[in-house]
Amino acid sequence: MNKIHSYLAASIAIALSGTTAFAYAEADTENTKDIEIIEVSGDFHRRTLNETTSSVSIIDKDAMQQRHSQHLQDTLNSFANVNFSGGTSTARFIQIRGIGERSQFVDPVTPSVGLLIDGIDYSGLGSAASLFDINQVEVFRGPQSGRFGVNAMAGLLLLDSTAPSSDFNGEFQLSAGNYSEAMGGLAMGGNLGVLGNARFSVSQFQQDGYMENTYLNRDDTEQRDELSARFLLDTELNKDWLLQTVLHYNDVDNGYDAFSLDNTRETLSDEPGFDRIESQALRLQLSYLGFDNSRVEMSVNRLDADTGYAFDEDWTYEGIAPGWEYSSFDSYFRDRDDKTAEVRWLSDEPEALFGIESEWVFGLYYYDKSVQLTRDYFNWDLGQPSIFQSDYDSQHTAVYGELTQHWSERVTTITGLRAERYNNDYLDSRDITEQPEDTMIGGNFSLRYQASDQSYLYASVARGYKAGGVNGEALGKADDKGLEELESFLLERSTFAPEKLWSTEFGVKGSSQDGRLTSRVSAFYHWRDDVQLKSWVNRDQSFVGYIENAAEGNGYGLEVEIRNQFTDGLTFFASASWLKTEIEGFLTEDGIDMTGREQAQAPNYQFNIGFEGWLGENFQWVIQADGKDEFYFSDSHNQKADSMAVLHLALNYHYQDWRVSLWGRNLTDEDYEIRGFYFGNDPRKEYVPETYVQYGEPRRFGITVSKSF
Repeated sequence: MNKIHSYLAASIAIALSGTTAFAYAEADTENTKDIEIIEVSGDFHRRTLNETTSSVSIIDKDAMQQRHSQHLQDTLNSFANVNFSGGTSTARFIQIRGIGERSQFVDPVTPSVGLLIDGIDYSGLGSAASLFDINQVEVFRGPQSGRFGVNAMAGLLLLDSTAPSSDFNGEFQLSAGNYSEAMGGLAMGGNLGVLGNARFSVSQFQQDGYMENTYLNRDDTEQRDELSARFLLDTELNKDWLLQTVLHYNDVDNGYDAFSLDNTRETLSDEPGFDRIESQALRLQLSYLGFDNSRVEMSVNRLDADTGYAFDEDWTYEGIAPGWEYSSFDSYFRDRDDKTAEVRWLSDEPEALFGIESEWVFGLYYYDKSVQLTRDYFNWDLGQPSIFQSDYDSQHTAVYGELTQHWSERVTTITGLRAERYNNDYLDSRDITEQPEDTMIGGNFSLRYQASDQSYLYASVARGYKAGGVNGEALGKADDKGLEELESFLLERSTFAPEKLWSTEFGVKGSSQDGRLTSRVSAFYHWRDDVQLKSWVNRDQSFVGYIENAAEGNGYGLEVEIRNQFTDGLTFFASASWLKTEIEGFLTEDGIDMTGREQAQAPNYQFNIGFEGWLGENFQWVIQADGKDEFYFSDSHNQKADSMAVLHLALNYHYQDWRVSLWGRNLTDEDYEIRGFYFGNDPRKEYVPETYVQYGEPRRFGITVSKSF
């Protein structure tokens, strides 16, 4: 009951703050200027950010450059209720409102938070998210399964490259910083005659990383070497047909040596790991525009990604503690092949449907994901190196639709529904076979009220889902030596069921008439059924990970964004969130009842706050701070990351089409944790369990020169 009271109080507070914004909007009707309209591309029908009926945030190219963001993870701390976990060289997995995966080892994973880049599904492959020539990043919070399907139960991140245009234009960028950082990028595009409008971009990023391996006397065991290339082409075949082509190539060859036995930035590994991806992707979308007020979009995607992830399992070297030590190297190689086909028919403008001005979408969707895993590791049961292999094929078919109805000039409803069927086939080298399958239903209903020209109220309810799967590692190790007493426990967890997420949300979005003040506030409450939680069995140096369904979980909170241009030379911006989550019905293997505890990766508060100013027409400065509360590292132990706050600064000189930037990130050199484990791994301490952490970036600084043309 106290939770409900808190939620109602928060909603009332939002309504009051919204009323203030509306009053401001209505009062300032003179001396107006053109307002910059920010459009959201992730909706079926392009809407402004204020018109969306869910909590959505956008960071554009200029804001990314102010943070010196080279990779998606460099932007994530600026978004309310968005977190990410380490365990890799760059963030692969993301959490929204406390929901999301943290790692992947042996078993297949269905991400709770999706990632789309130029319409191609990179969910679970976050290391491919280079930001050079990305026009904007959109973050959708809450269930998005009705629109995007199985990989968007908790939310979605969408990245759009700069679109091709008929005018020749482009940009080049050079950057250098500490830790031997160097980056170069070139983007250009224009009209190619009968081929249409095209844009090509390529970028290369290199860095030594933030760790020093004192055993090997190296400072580059966490090095980053990332190449990204994209090509977009829009071809008008004739007045009725448009063909859009997208080509991607990524080659990421990063080191991985993140954990220290002493919890410092100095490691002792004699076999540092790696974190690699080489991917090629193609997207073809053919649109028929010959109807009077609708169009048909037909698309096919193909993504091939070869990934490699490895680490020194003992984090040390032979001879550090004779008689106690062990030595092991663990590596995972995955070959992922995705094929997607989709057809949708949608209206272009509102038209009368059953006497009501309406917009509509109807679509069919097919997704085939095939993953082959080869694990090269030391098998402690056999006492020798071993190879483990698995094949996981997942097919999804879906039918979906969305209807937007304008009941009056101010009142609009949006109704969406999606039915999705999955069939999975699992086979591994231990002769484990499973074939989980199910049908899942998702969707949304929202009501929007336009209180003034630039201000909206909305309320919504949405249902998301995530597919079930197989615990192949648990099945395969059920009869290992040392785990015999757990055989029945592991066999009972051979598969896990789909998870469902229900969410209600109320929000206020408004802008002043002159566009100088914008504010967006959302309050939400969500509850989860058959919650998929990761747990571990730890016996000596044997670890078995598995996913099981807890009874349920819930969460509620707030998200606020404000931008206020006080004068032509000074702007204030901020985003902040508050979150409260709870697990119910989850018992770990060693008997700890986690009921009532908060979920992992779910800090109670997060914020990004800053000022942007101009000195004359050429000098610009931006100072901002990111912060978040402490949070649990895992659902299977109670160790926490400390609260953190870091400061960033950018000083820019603009001259014609040139920009020279001096930038600094984490200027106070704060040590903060992004991943943590609790177990015994130090032979000098006879493997007494303790907390080991991976740190975020230290103080960084450098210079960037760019030119637009």
